[in-house]
Amino acid sequence: MEKKMMGCLALAFGLMILVLNASASPSNDITCEAAVTDLMPCQPFLVGSGPATPSFTCCDGAQNILNQATTTATRRALCECFKNAAKAFGINPDRAKQLPQLCKINVPVPFDPNVDCQS
Repeated sequence: MEKKMMGCLALAFGLMILVLNASASPSNDITCEAAVTDLMPCQPFLVGSGPATPSFTCCDGAQNILNQATTTATRRALCECFKNAAKAFGINPDRAKQLPQLCKINVPVPFDPNVDCQS
C-alpha cells in the first residue's frame, strides 16, 4: 500500500512539474520546472513523511536554485512557482520555513506560502 501511495505521489509530482512548466521564465535563468525538479529530493521532508532534516541532495538542489536565481524577476517567478507547488503538494509550511536554516543557505525570499512575491 505504501509503495502504491509513493508511486501516486511521484506521478502527481511529475504531472505538477509539467503544469508548472507553463509558468516558467523565458530567460536564461532557472525555470520553474528546473527548480521544482531540483527540489524533488526535498519532498519527503517538506510534506512531513520523511526524516526531520532534509537530505544532502535536497540541500544541494536548494543551493543550486539559489545559485541560478540571479535576477529579481527570476526570484519573483520562482516565488510564485513555489507557492503554487506548495499548495499542490501539500507542503508543510513549518518545514518549508526550516529548509534554508537546516540546509545552511541564505535565501532572499522566505520559504512561506503566504509571502508576497512582488515585494
